[in-house]
Amino acid sequence: MKIWLDGELRDADGARVSVFDHGLTVGDGVFETLRTVDGRAFALTRHLDRLASSARGLGLPAPDLDEVRRACAAVLDANPLPLGRLRITYTGGLSPLGSDRGEAGPTLVVALGESPRRPDTTAVVTVPWTRNERGALAGLKSTSYGENVVALARARAAGASEALFGNTVGQLCEGTGSNVFVALDGVLHTPPLSSGCLAGITRALTVEWTGAKETDLPLDVLEYADEVFLTSTLRDVQAVTRVDGRQLGDAPGPLTAEAMRLFAERAAADFDPR
Repeated sequence: MKIWLDGELRDADGARVSVFDHGLTVGDGVFETLRTVDGRAFALTRHLDRLASSARGLGLPAPDLDEVRRACAAVLDANPLPLGRLRITYTGGLSPLGSDRGEAGPTLVVALGESPRRPDTTAVVTVPWTRNERGALAGLKSTSYGENVVALARARAAGASEALFGNTVGQLCEGTGSNVFVALDGVLHTPPLSSGCLAGITRALTVEWTGAKETDLPLDVLEYADEVFLTSTLRDVQAVTRVDGRQLGDAPGPLTAEAMRLFAERAAADFDPR
């Protein structure tokens, strides 16, 4: 396996980041995950735009997106896979121990792993912890994923693949690595970005392609929604069959099935939708 690290391809065994890298010591970094099919990365332009936006929000130097594109192409060429998970990580780089950022410049890593095809349906749980929609990292795809690790472990223990958060005012927000949509009286809704959720690439495309509404929703909407589905880079559109102890009947429901169909067709027709 070949990995791109700071300007060149390296063997995975020889790719080493300093123990003083700020991404490791304090989680000072941003990242993107992209779905790849036969050596092509889906929605690369949108993902790179979000990488730059997250870096700006964290106060990191602007990434050289041309270099990131070259790195992605080199890694994909060096590691042929039918289905893959391409990870771009961009950190504060070599820094003193503590929160102050050093002057050595950022670290860029691009790596690829195999990715199995996701099932069409899944189960989710809600968790008692909240997303802070007013926090400094709200809306940024940062590497500070500790609370997601804790929440996802709770979901796995309950036989689910995702945990859903509310925000500090009791509204539905997002999953640990996904956005959430609900169907109410024949209309699709998803929380707005003001809820504190990540501006998911798949979320944005699903809104554009289905006409879903961005709506402030109470967390307990999950107790009565007609349909629920998740969106993310590796899930695309995935129907939810169970929320906590509630079974949602036959899934995917009609609106979810239509969203799945539309997404698959539009994504196949344009692998880099702008």
